[in-house]
Amino acid sequence: MIMKNQTVIFFFILRGLPIPPVHQPLFYFLFLAMYLTTIMGNLIIIILILLDSHLHTPMYFFLSNLSFSDLCFSSVTMPKLLENIQTEVPSILYIGCLTQMYFFMVFGNMENFLLMVMAYDRYVAICFPLHYSNIMSPKLCVCLVALSWIFNVLYSMLHTLLLARLSFCEDNVIPQFFCDISALLKLACSDIFINELMIFILGGPVIVIPFSFIVVSYVQIVCSILKVSSARVIHKVFSTCGSHLSVVSLFYGTIIGVYFCPSANNSTVKETVIAMMYTLVTPVLNPFIYSLRNRDMKEALLRVVCKKKIFL
Repeated sequence: MIMKNQTVIFFFILRGLPIPPVHQPLFYFLFLAMYLTTIMGNLIIIILILLDSHLHTPMYFFLSNLSFSDLCFSSVTMPKLLENIQTEVPSILYIGCLTQMYFFMVFGNMENFLLMVMAYDRYVAICFPLHYSNIMSPKLCVCLVALSWIFNVLYSMLHTLLLARLSFCEDNVIPQFFCDISALLKLACSDIFINELMIFILGGPVIVIPFSFIVVSYVQIVCSILKVSSARVIHKVFSTCGSHLSVVSLFYGTIIGVYFCPSANNSTVKETVIAMMYTLVTPVLNPFIYSLRNRDMKEALLRVVCKKKIFL
C-alpha cells in the first residue's frame, strides 16, 4: 500500500513479548510444550467422539467442533510466536498479518457461538428432557453449527476487507505478538470511521448476545433445579453442566478482564497478558476441563484403549 510519503508497508514488527535473550530458550520450550499439549488434547477429544458411538450425541457433536476451533485458534498465533522468539526482528508480512487477523477472528468468535449453542443444548436437556431428542435433532445440530461457521467467516471477512483498504504510515510496529485488529487500526493513516462503526455495530452484539443467551439459559436451568427436591438429580445436573460452566467462566472471565476491569498497569502489557490467556492458556485448559470433569469422556477413552489392546 502506498503511503502519504510514498513508502510501502511490506511487513509489520511484532513487539508483544519483549523476552530477554537469556530467557528466550525457556519461554520457547514452555510455549512449545503448551502448544503441543493443546494440539494433542483437542485431537484426542475429537478422535474419541468420532470413534465411540456412545458419544454420538448433540452435546459431544458441539464439543468436537469446540475442540477443533480451539486447536485452529491456537495454531493461528503460536507457530509464528515460536518462530519470532528465535529471531532478532520478530516480523510478519503484510499479507500474512491480514491472514492471521482473519483466522484469529474466525476461530476466536466461533468459540463464543459454540458456547452459546452448548448452553442451549444443556437448557433443553434439563428443562425439556422428554422432548430433548425431538428438539435437538441431528438436522438442527448441524444447522446451528453451520450457521455459526458461516456467520463468523462472513463477519471476519468484512473486517479484513475493510482493513485491507486502509493506508499505513511509516510506523509498522504492532505492540502485540500477533496481528490484532485494534492494534492495526491505531497504525492506520487513513480514515478508520467505517471500521470503528462496524466494530461498534457488529462487534458488541457478537459478544453480548451469546453471553446474554448463556446467562438466560442457566437462569432457566437453576429455576428448574430449584423445583426438584432430589439431591441425586441436582448432583447429576451440576455434573452435566460443570464442564461447560468452567469453560464459559474462563472464556468470558478473560473478556471481562480486558474490557471492564480497570488496570493500573500499562495497557499494552495488560493486553499482551490477556492475549496469552486467549491464544494459549484457554485452548490448553479446555481439553483438561472436559476430560477431568466428564465421566463419559473417561469411559470412552477406556473403551477405545481396551479395543486396541484386544486387536493387538
